[in-house]
Amino acid sequence: MTKPNGPWRSPRTQRPTRERPWLMRTYAGHSSAKESNALYRRNLAKGQTGLSVAFDLPTQMGYDADHVLARGEVGRVGVPVGHLGDMRALFDGIPLERTNTSMTINATAMWLLALYQVAAEEQGADIARLTGTTQNDIIKEYLSRGTYVFPPGPSVRLTTDVIAYTVARMPKWNPVNVCSYHLQEAGATPVQEIAYALCTAMTVLDAVRDGGQVPAERMGEVVGRMSFFVNAGVRFVEEMCKVRAFTWLWDTIARERYQVTDAARRRFRYGVQVNSLGLTEAQPENNVQRIVLEMLAVTLSRGARARAVQLPAWNEALGLPRPADQQWGLRIQQVLAYESDLLEYGDLFDGSPVVAAKTAELVAGAEAEMAVVAELGGMVAAVESGYLKSQLVASHAARRARIESGEEKVVGVNCFQATEPSPLTADTDAAVYHVDPAYELAVLADLAEWRARRDEAEVLAALARLSSDAARPDVNLMDATLACARAGATTGEWAFALREVFGEYRAPTGIGGAPVAAAGPGGELAAVREAAHATAAEIGAGRLRLLLGKPGLDGHSNGIEQIAVRARDAGFEVIYQGIRLTPAQIVAAAVAEDVHCVGLSILSGGHAELVPDVLRRLRAAGAGDIPVVVGGIIPPADAASLRSQGVAAVFTPADFGITAIIGRIVEVIRQAHKLKPRPAQTASAATIEG
Repeated sequence: MTKPNGPWRSPRTQRPTRERPWLMRTYAGHSSAKESNALYRRNLAKGQTGLSVAFDLPTQMGYDADHVLARGEVGRVGVPVGHLGDMRALFDGIPLERTNTSMTINATAMWLLALYQVAAEEQGADIARLTGTTQNDIIKEYLSRGTYVFPPGPSVRLTTDVIAYTVARMPKWNPVNVCSYHLQEAGATPVQEIAYALCTAMTVLDAVRDGGQVPAERMGEVVGRMSFFVNAGVRFVEEMCKVRAFTWLWDTIARERYQVTDAARRRFRYGVQVNSLGLTEAQPENNVQRIVLEMLAVTLSRGARARAVQLPAWNEALGLPRPADQQWGLRIQQVLAYESDLLEYGDLFDGSPVVAAKTAELVAGAEAEMAVVAELGGMVAAVESGYLKSQLVASHAARRARIESGEEKVVGVNCFQATEPSPLTADTDAAVYHVDPAYELAVLADLAEWRARRDEAEVLAALARLSSDAARPDVNLMDATLACARAGATTGEWAFALREVFGEYRAPTGIGGAPVAAAGPGGELAAVREAAHATAAEIGAGRLRLLLGKPGLDGHSNGIEQIAVRARDAGFEVIYQGIRLTPAQIVAAAVAEDVHCVGLSILSGGHAELVPDVLRRLRAAGAGDIPVVVGGIIPPADAASLRSQGVAAVFTPADFGITAIIGRIVEVIRQAHKLKPRPAQTASAATIEG
């Protein structure tokens, strides 16, 4: 690639007039389609200029609400959409032809787009006028969020089928949104975030180009329809330069790799959600200024300004935000866009030697990492080999080590901890939104009624066609998927028809590739390691055995992977089989492996249902004496309830030192075996879910 010559300048034309504000969204959805519809209407009335739909985990993972793995997960982290009736209810009274809708959906993106299209058609919309985005970036799911279903090869096919269909039928729709946001949440450095996102984009574009569904003369159009979803962390200069590096590299790739001559089609079009990884439970009011600073990094530089921005709520480390918290995020954007003069001037950073140097540094680093991925055979091969996951686990471990040592400062967590009581969290349980479990029962009842009212023969015929088409690699699956949607098939039925053809997949955990942490004499890790060895000797075990499990569908494994790595470093034998396990599977493994402790990680809100189920099954298996610890975003009242039911310890984002958590697990094991407590060690603040 040709290097930038002189100070980096935006390829975007500078205009002297006030620029139109970016799309303003809040990522929203919960409980049921009807409840989420009411929330969307309120948000639009407050000045939100687009919708960003959060789907619950069963919908994202291709399960119906009555599947065993969906238990406790229905409507928790998003809206449940099990069939066409739910999609109708979700957008009731919202004219889809005039609404820009972003849908954060990946493994089941084709299915949700089909439901959306049919719902829009029923409103009388021309699908050629529909505007919006399906995230549809499956590759990063193997590395971060875990909402993959099928192996990488068939998954890329589904992605490219959607792209080919929308190019032909939905010219205003963005069919794929390459998402580097979750890579940073999984520990990616700026260089890794740039490199892996661009490699993903090239993997998808190469598959479209080589698949033959899109004529060669329309590849420039496909490149122009690619969009990105970027993370913005708190390191303002670095994050701004990251976007400028993204912009330059993408322009170069589009021009040199895909011969796109139209500068408009080479533009790096991106939206952003600012960083959630850095939100803290300690002094959560500090999250407001973090969010504002992070937003400025992707709006202040006009040449690298996001096209759409959505902000997390200040209290996301505590639980599910309330409507008022989401409104706060919207108002932050509106004040910046409409009250300040930000949109009236050209790029403030063009010509800055500091910005040019940092941008060039990130470009060089990203190009080097992209070359490594290319040598491995591309992104799919790098996923399957475990290389990418191990790189992210190692980067995340390095970040956590810097925070624990104090090298990286986090205000209110490892420095400036003295604080006044905050009125925002005076009542912690009232500071977050609680999904009523009754909604899950209502969704189950609706699903049963939907199945009873449809034409079963028509559904079976549509699903049979889908399976037949899936077995033929040269057939685009969108038409068969639309037929399933119109017939009344459910999310689970669509996905299981494809599971029968494609199979399911379990991605590498990346734990084995993480470097072993040094444990110098007299340090905290050395003390915990000594305690673990002593405890194992006292109970007659070679090593303490810790089973780590993620029950349900929550795929955010970043924290539990760090616990696994640190427990290994402390001398534990760690049994971790990855994400998406039933309580029955976790208990069976605990008994078979004869473990000394079970650690459960749940961030989706399903802890109230899933953890008691694990406890009951352990007792039924005669293993009720195995202590259970739990980590996740767990409100205080829920934590107290779990402890009263027999959980030995609950870790939340208020606990920030991983080594200290491992030390507490050692003590939990000692208590279970009625051993005397070890002398207290100096503990740093930490979390089981960083």
